[in-house]
Parts: sequence; C-alpha cells; structure tokens
Amino acid sequence: MREDILRMSRKELDRVMILKAVEGREVTQVRAAEILGLSERQIRRLVERIKEEGPGGIMHRSRGKRSTRKIAQERAAEIIEVVKSRYWDFGPTLAAEKLREHEGIEISREKLRQLMLEAGLWKRARRRKKIHTWRERKAHCGQMVQLDGSHHYWLEDRGPKMVLMGYIDDASSRFFGRFYDYEGVYPAMDSLERYIRCYGRPMSLYMDKHSTYKTTRQPSLDELLRGESAATQVERACRELGIKVIHADSPQAKGRIERAFRTHQDRLVKEMRLEGVSTMEEANEFLDFYLPIHNQKFSVKPLADKDLHRRLPAGVKYRHIFCLKEKRTITNGYTIKWRNRLLLIDNPSSIMRRRRVEVREHFDGVIEILFKTRRLKYREITEKETKRKIKRPENKKTKQKGKYIPPPDHPWRRWDPTLHNNCFLQKIGQ
Repeated sequence: MREDILRMSRKELDRVMILKAVEGREVTQVRAAEILGLSERQIRRLVERIKEEGPGGIMHRSRGKRSTRKIAQERAAEIIEVVKSRYWDFGPTLAAEKLREHEGIEISREKLRQLMLEAGLWKRARRRKKIHTWRERKAHCGQMVQLDGSHHYWLEDRGPKMVLMGYIDDASSRFFGRFYDYEGVYPAMDSLERYIRCYGRPMSLYMDKHSTYKTTRQPSLDELLRGESAATQVERACRELGIKVIHADSPQAKGRIERAFRTHQDRLVKEMRLEGVSTMEEANEFLDFYLPIHNQKFSVKPLADKDLHRRLPAGVKYRHIFCLKEKRTITNGYTIKWRNRLLLIDNPSSIMRRRRVEVREHFDGVIEILFKTRRLKYREITEKETKRKIKRPENKKTKQKGKYIPPPDHPWRRWDPTLHNNCFLQKIGQ
C-alpha cells in the first residue's frame, strides 16, 4: 500500500482522500462528483475499487505496461542507421517525410525526433524572444507581396552560389521563386515578369532598401518636373504597372519571406541533393515541380476569397516596361550618349537638335530610340569619328613680310624742302 501511495500524483492523492470521505459517509456522492468532475456512477465504482484494492485501485490499469505503439529497439536502430546514412542533417519533420516517401518507413515526427535526440542527430532549438510586434496578415491575395533575394549555396558543393529571387503572398503564404547568378535589375525584372504572367499584378510590393530597389541619388530634372522622387529602374517599372512599392526598414519587418527562405534553405537544398541537381537550369526546372507541393503543404487560406491580382491591360507589352529606360538629349551633332556609348542618328532633321528622346535598352542587347512616337534609326560610333582632322601641307614655308621700300614715283620722293621753305617766307613777308 505504501508503494502505491508513493507512485501516485498529487491529483490522485486528493482523489483518494475525497473517496475515503465518501466511504466514511463524511461527503455525499453527489458532492464528491461535483468536486472531482465525475459522474455519480463513476464515484461509486471508484469507492468499490478502493475497498477491494486499496488506494492503488484508482490508478490507470495501463500504468507500467508496455505501449502497443512502442518501436522495438532493433527497429529503432535500423531507422537511425538509415537517417545517419542519407538524412543526417535533416530535421525530424522533413526526415519523417523522406523516410515515408523513399524508404517506405512509417514513423511519426515526434517519435523520430526522440530517436534523433537520443542518437545526437538533433538538438532542441531555443526559442528567441520576439522583439517586433506581430503584424496581422492582409485579408486578400495580391493585396501585398513580399519580394527579396536569398544568397546561399543552394547546390552545396555541386555548383556555384546562386540567388533565389522569392515572392510570398502576405495573405496566403503562397511562394514563387526563381534562381539567378546575382541580385540586380535583370533578375528583379525577369522574376517579376514571370510572377505577373503566372498570377497577375499585385497591389503592392514589400521590399528592402537594396540598391536595386532603392536609390540614394538626387532626382533628375524630368523627375522634378513630374513631381516625383528619384527612382530605380525597378521602381519605375512598378510605377508604370500601377504597383505600389513599400520599403522595409529592417529584415524583421519582412519576416514572412525571411522565414520562408530559412525553410527553403533547409528543405529545398536537401530535396535538390536527393535529386542530384547540379546546375542553375536544373534547379529552375526542379522549382516547377517543388513549389506546387510546397505551397499545398505550407500555404494558408486567406481571410477573404476575392483575389486582388490584376491582369495587364490590353495593348501594354511587357517588353516596353521591363527594360532600362531613360531620357537623353540629342546634341548638335545628332548624337546621343548612352552608358559610355555614342549613338549617331541616321537621316536626322534640324528640328531634332537639343530635343529630348527616350532610350530603351532591352536585356537581349537591343537599343531603341524614340522621338515622340517615332522610332529612330542609328549606328554606334566612337569619339574619334566625331572630330575632324585638319591636315597641314608638308615642307611648306610661310612667306615672311620684308621692309617696305617706296617706289621712285611715290609722292614722298617728289617732295622738295627748299620750295616749301620759300613759300613759307613769302607768306611771312606779306
């Protein structure tokens, strides 16, 4: 009896005391049922069990017995060996999924976590204190989409370091992404065009202050005249598409996509390792297969059913928006300077001098010059071709001016000083 009491919890001891009081008729069965939250019938059954078996009679019958779900030690050792050989750096959740898919081993995530803890393959993660306040999700799909690039060794030692340009819908956590060599204007515009072709134009884009998305330069004259601030090419494209750009002040502010990248750096890297992906082209092809499964598993249902993504208006071409576009002035020599290149306009007219034109450079290398709505033809020249070379005659001496000698019949030679003096004397005498 003493051993039974030592094995009991505090709650069970309190229950024994009340049931003893019921047995001694100090407390009624109705009152005991109210205190313990049991039915009167259960109270009578427990009182009878205490009479027959003592205080230990109220303990559960399964206490001390082996669970029917317990995995045998041999089986647990086999599972751990498989995890060590192929999934040694996987988390319990992903490892349980891969064991079910590839090995045909059915094991719960929690049980595998316990086995991995015992084998030293997993450590308990410490929860960090939340610094930033939680922000409620947007209600509609397409109301706000977070954009960012993740630099990581996605192919591990099988390929180069790449950047995953990722888009995550704030309302549903639906993810879209594509791999590139770097994070810049072309990856941002190309990935945004692919996103719009797939889902449509979002109402707003939430991004950080990377130099690709936010500039520190002063606004140009054209921007000042339009009452606009200095914008990057990405901001200019979003403005033409009617997409509002919001810049985050800290990584924590766009925590949804940061957490998504952390998940992909764990799961996606290992998934590509299992499939033997070793190039960027193969990685982008694998994303077409991986992302639908990922979104089905991790996306949530938005609060509102209406999708706010919009299609591109009729007549608007992606090629005219997703390019490098700036204003330039035609010089008096009918040339235009564009990114350290000199472009000479063919068959110009005099009205083009000092006029503003729009220059578009597409990512396939094609450059277009638009004067109002007219597309101008041009050719690229060098600075030397614009300067005219004046050739001087060789071995030609210039004639120097000599001393002037008056001719014999010059009036200066005909002047007689004696005649001049006589005339002067006659005038005095008069």
